[in-house]
Parts: sequence; C-alpha cells; structure tokens
Amino acid sequence: MKILILGGTAEARDLANRLVALGCDVTTSLAGRTREPILPEGAVRSGGFGGAAGLARYLTDHNFQRLVDATHPYAGQISHNAVAAAKAAGVPLVRYLRPPWQAPAGAEWLQADTPEAAADIPPAGSVVLLTTGHTANQAFFARHDCQLVLRMIEPLAEPVPAHAQLLLARPPYALDSELTLMQAHRVTHLVSKNSGGGQTAAKLDAAQLLNIQVIMLSRPAYAPALEVTSIEEAISALELE
Repeated sequence: MKILILGGTAEARDLANRLVALGCDVTTSLAGRTREPILPEGAVRSGGFGGAAGLARYLTDHNFQRLVDATHPYAGQISHNAVAAAKAAGVPLVRYLRPPWQAPAGAEWLQADTPEAAADIPPAGSVVLLTTGHTANQAFFARHDCQLVLRMIEPLAEPVPAHAQLLLARPPYALDSELTLMQAHRVTHLVSKNSGGGQTAAKLDAAQLLNIQVIMLSRPAYAPALEVTSIEEAISALELE
C-alpha cells in the first residue's frame, strides 16, 4: 500500500518506521522548518504543497492510497488542507492526534483561546517562560512590563527584544532540568500549547512542584476525520489488508 504521512512529530516518525517494516510504500512529508530533523524510514519530502488543491494533486499524481495527518496538534492549516485534499482525491484520511494533557489534581491551568488572551493574563513584573514555538511570541513581546524566557528549537528570524531571553533546546526534557531552568530564572508563569505526549510533559510537573501558574493555549478545532491516538489504532484504521 502506498501511504503519504504528513509528519514532523515523533509519532509520525514511529508510524512511518512501523509501516515500512510491514512492507508499505511510505512517503513522509515535512514542513521544512526544522534544520537537521530526525528522519523516518521510507521516502521523505520537504516543503509545502500549494494548499489543499496542491495536496490533492500530489495524492493523485503519485497514486497514494492512504493519507495520514500526523502533524503537530497545533499545525493549523495543513490539517485543514488534509481533510479537503483527501475528499477531493478520494483518498481515505486517518488523523493521528496525541491525546491532550490533563491538569493534575490540585493544579489550576488557565485556558486561553488566543495568544493575545494568554498575553493579557500575567500581571506586571511576571517572569514568563514561553514554550509555544513561534505561536505566542509577538503577543508577549508587547508585554514590556514582564520578563520573557523563550525556549525554542530554532533561532528566531527577528531580533529578540530587550525584555526577553532566548534559549535553544531540543526535546525531550527531563524533570530535573526543567526545575533547574524555572528556578534559575524565577519563572512565575509557564505558557504552553496542549501538545500532549511525553517529550515535553516534564515542564508541567515542574510547574506544579514550584507552584508556577500554567497558561494553556487551547487546541484548534479541525473538521471531522477518522481520528486515532496510537500507532496500533492508526495501523488498524489504515486497513492495510
């Protein structure tokens, strides 16, 4: 079976490896934003498709029989395009989505539907650890009355303002290092996407232990699709036989 995986996550990579081992003809598509990504087994392409119509053409031109959207839960437009493209090309779509994190007992997470709403929450004088990639940076850059610590995988293209410090690091992150980071910078607020998974979950445990307020950006809503939350479920949903 010929399968296109919209990837960029550890789950997408693991799924591609499993499917290749099962004898499938797998191509993983990466957005191309991360330098030196860890590559899966099978073929790999990088870059956009030119919207939903371009993705539909790619599916048709290359005779793909299945499409898997295993992008980040906050990937945004590509997940919308996947639904439209699969329908237009007549290719079954499986969405592999990590389950969201749940607030532990006794923890109160503040939910924010937009980066702007999140940036309005910390009071003046707060030290905010931003772990949202590029999503909330501009909204928080306007908070000159707060100190910002930005943790990212890739450097920013634009200059970092004077009230912000950029830390470059790649997951997974351990609890001890998260505690050390938050204590060293005297963090009062942690801003996070509800990405799910285990690679970055230690920051939430550290925040709870240090009584740091968590501000969680809500997940975007996507059109309905056959949705799974594990590799085994994804393989079963693809109906390989």
